[in-house]
Amino acid sequence: MLRIGATTGLPAVLQSLGARPAQLLAEVGLDLSLFDNPDNLISFAARGRLLEHCVARTGCQHLGLLVGQRAGLESLGLVGSLVKYSPDVGTALQSLVRFFHVHTRAANVTATVDGQLAYFGYQIKQTGTAATDQVADGALAVLLNILRSLCGPGWKPSQVCFAHRKPDDIEPFRQFFRAPLLFNAEQNALVFLADWLTHRLPVDDPELRRQLTEHVDRIEAHHPDSFPDQVRSVLRMALLTDHADAGHIASLFSIHRRTLNRRLNEDGISFKVLLDEVRYEIARQTLLDTALQVGDVAATLGYADASAFTRAFRRWSGAAPAAWRSAARRGATRKAGSRAVGARDTGASANP
Repeated sequence: MLRIGATTGLPAVLQSLGARPAQLLAEVGLDLSLFDNPDNLISFAARGRLLEHCVARTGCQHLGLLVGQRAGLESLGLVGSLVKYSPDVGTALQSLVRFFHVHTRAANVTATVDGQLAYFGYQIKQTGTAATDQVADGALAVLLNILRSLCGPGWKPSQVCFAHRKPDDIEPFRQFFRAPLLFNAEQNALVFLADWLTHRLPVDDPELRRQLTEHVDRIEAHHPDSFPDQVRSVLRMALLTDHADAGHIASLFSIHRRTLNRRLNEDGISFKVLLDEVRYEIARQTLLDTALQVGDVAATLGYADASAFTRAFRRWSGAAPAAWRSAARRGATRKAGSRAVGARDTGASANP
């Protein structure tokens, strides 16, 4: 589950596209009143299906971007407040990374530095999520608004990376992000100069920050992640940065490699099985959402060559990567087509 906060702009976006928000929401079993309060909850899967349905009904392929443009720090509720009252941008992003799972456990955000560049990223963890491109576009728009609010009008990204295929019309993306765009990337991320991480924030209230942190800690205590889930979350980013060996993962938890393996075994899973699961998740999402060649996907996941990746993928899915991609895309096309037919049958407006 997650707060509806970052999606509260959807009804207004639908109305601007000539659609009837109440009707479109009713078609997927939701009520317009869901958007009255940003603290109302929706499941991550249901939100993805909702975005997919609205794209099919309106014909607007950048709908997720339009929705995300209307949200920022305030859409994250308590976590957003904790980020706002940080001493500097780096600390603010660290807090967002640390506590984002309080907002949702189906995705995570990352903040990494490589030389002079910083990467502020977003990854979907929940498998089988619909409209991953729309979800990611909206999330990147929110992350951009967050950084603009923290850094001020002088900040701008050096590049914006999208882990999905290039859309037919990229002009809406150019107008909003005002930066070079990279599609078919390994991750969804905003790239910017790392010097901005030391930028001081105008409102630094240590006492309020302490109280907010204690509040978030109490929430965490009632809804803890299992240890395998914590490792799984870390592994997604580790795979994309070539640091997915057990020793490195153990060091991130400040434990020995043997302790990592023992704790995983206590939960009935091994590190190797967990690593394979995460590789399979990333492989499926990358094959479906991007136009990367199989060899590039193999390299992203740390395989020596495409043949080794193909053998592993065939073991996981029963099919070669290229064959799986073709079948998955045919299935997605048929699904979108049937929904479009349903939209015409009910006579709803579908203005792009």
